[in-house]
Amino acid sequence: MDISTAGAAWHHAQINVGRMVAPRGDASVAPFFDALDRINALADQSPGFIWRLQSESGNATDVQATSDPLLLVNMSVWADAESLFEFVYRSAHTPEMARRREYFERYETAYQALWWVPAGHVPSVDEGLSRLWRLDRYGPTREAFTFKARFPAPGFSDPPKDMQPDPWCLGRA
Repeated sequence: MDISTAGAAWHHAQINVGRMVAPRGDASVAPFFDALDRINALADQSPGFIWRLQSESGNATDVQATSDPLLLVNMSVWADAESLFEFVYRSAHTPEMARRREYFERYETAYQALWWVPAGHVPSVDEGLSRLWRLDRYGPTREAFTFKARFPAPGFSDPPKDMQPDPWCLGRA
């Protein structure tokens, strides 16, 4: 069976993090925050979208996952990797993501990770951060992987699949 059709038993979770170059309210990061509601609404309406981390404000920028107030965490769950890939690399999200160097410091470790979750599971921020740590420490594995080396759902033995993301968006600085 192809890993893209692993069935409704498993979904894809993703986390991405970044350290802002300046705090919210600074003119240098204003375009990022100005686009946030539009991009979140696009995600919410995208095929395959299931869940995203958000506070009462409707986004995740005020979820403080660490002691660093400039570190932003974004997490979501998708029905399949193809839906997530389409949103990340083939939608109005892509040009905004291409501007990330304007808003975020260069990240020296893994800043994006994917992993499988049982359908209905909502991952915690700690779970997501641990997946980033695993990816950074061990490289892509069944427990934490990237679009470049996407592993099959639990119970499947297909080799990792390269979804051929744009070279500037591989999940590492």
